[in-house]
Amino acid sequence: DKEKMAKERKNFIEGCARTNKIPEKKANAIFDLLEKFAGYGFNKSHSAAYGVISYQTAYLKAHYSVEFMAGLLSNEINNTEKISVFVGECKRMGISILPPDINKSGLKFTPETWEGPQRPDSGSTEAGAMLNGIRYGLAAIKNVGEAIMAVAIHERDQRGQFSSLEDFCARLDSRVANRKMLESLIKAGAFDFTGRDRAELFACIDESLNASAIAQRDRAAGQVSLFDEQTHAATAVRRQPIKPWTEHEKLSYEKELLGFYVSGHPLDAYADVFAAKKYRPIASLGELDDRAQFKIAGAIVQVEKKFTKKEGKPFAVVWLEDLMDTLEVVVWNEVYLKVSDVLVPGRVVELKATLDRRDEMVRATAVEMKPLAAARSNGTAEISEDALQTSAICLRFSSATTGDELRQVRNILVSSPGRHPIQLLFDRGDGNSLRLDAGREFRVDFTPQLAEKLSRWLVTGQHQ
Repeated sequence: DKEKMAKERKNFIEGCARTNKIPEKKANAIFDLLEKFAGYGFNKSHSAAYGVISYQTAYLKAHYSVEFMAGLLSNEINNTEKISVFVGECKRMGISILPPDINKSGLKFTPETWEGPQRPDSGSTEAGAMLNGIRYGLAAIKNVGEAIMAVAIHERDQRGQFSSLEDFCARLDSRVANRKMLESLIKAGAFDFTGRDRAELFACIDESLNASAIAQRDRAAGQVSLFDEQTHAATAVRRQPIKPWTEHEKLSYEKELLGFYVSGHPLDAYADVFAAKKYRPIASLGELDDRAQFKIAGAIVQVEKKFTKKEGKPFAVVWLEDLMDTLEVVVWNEVYLKVSDVLVPGRVVELKATLDRRDEMVRATAVEMKPLAAARSNGTAEISEDALQTSAICLRFSSATTGDELRQVRNILVSSPGRHPIQLLFDRGDGNSLRLDAGREFRVDFTPQLAEKLSRWLVTGQHQ
């Protein structure tokens, strides 16, 4: 307490002179040291205890990295900002963050093992290796609630996994399975195991809740329907075709509810470009002085177009996002006129700007801005931003394709699990071709590294 400390100076000076005959100048110098240390200081035993904890946690992170990071994430389950930082560290360490799943997730973040080919950096592509990741906790999803998810997990443990959205609603009390909770679970991907598109599931929420309420009411009244077993099939028949959400919509919902992108990131295709050009991370801008100039890159997530009060000149306020953080950027009229067509949400840009630190928030003023293209890797074709945002990736095979080649492709696909569907295009040799869906188990996280591995078969510009 600075005020209390300042009041003690006079007592200290007088006490020094009275007790130990210490001159006023020297007593003031001693008090200055005490005052500085009081701001934030450790005694030796405190420092030693922290040293031991630092050693222990460093050991755990090095030798039990998946378990350690799962514990760290769980400890900050309600702090979206810290979770985002820790997820970035997991990615740096090569630890996969698996999306929430109503049949696999616990309340908090949990280590998970699955079977697949070994990681590329292990020097082997042998199938059957056990891979480790961290499953996103259900209690960390916004608008869901820990108590409600505890009930759902107890039901799952007692009576087995949920088979569908309708089954989930039917087995939980209607006071537990409410619309807002189901919306959040579906948007976060917790029902992706059903194989149904999220938009379709979202459209069925009311129908599922109504059917569940009727069934529970009948059970309470002692009535048993002869058609209970047919309920799920009947609702499936009645459903009308629903337009699927775009990849951009899916990722936006994930960011909203989970605090970060789980199934992918709009900037995954640009990771190599960011590394090669050594852009400054947005999170590090706080280290710079006011008015310092810097260069970053990121995706535009929001644009507000405005007019100056005095002259009515157009300008914009833009929010730019890199892999870890977000920055507010003012694009004044002189720059705005040059880049107005670039200011579109989802567009990836390079930005040269000056820092504005006039208040607690870190903002920036644009100096130059230009669109950024995804990298070309070892001669592979450049994958456009639009292609990366679409749902399916097409691989083409000739009539001479061998079984060994298909097995090679299979191992590459399962090494990078994600949300992008894979379609296989087989040329029959007579001018015709056959297109097949590879199936849900072969959906991938479409990164530049994966694009490079699949470059022999990848069809650019033909995503469906």
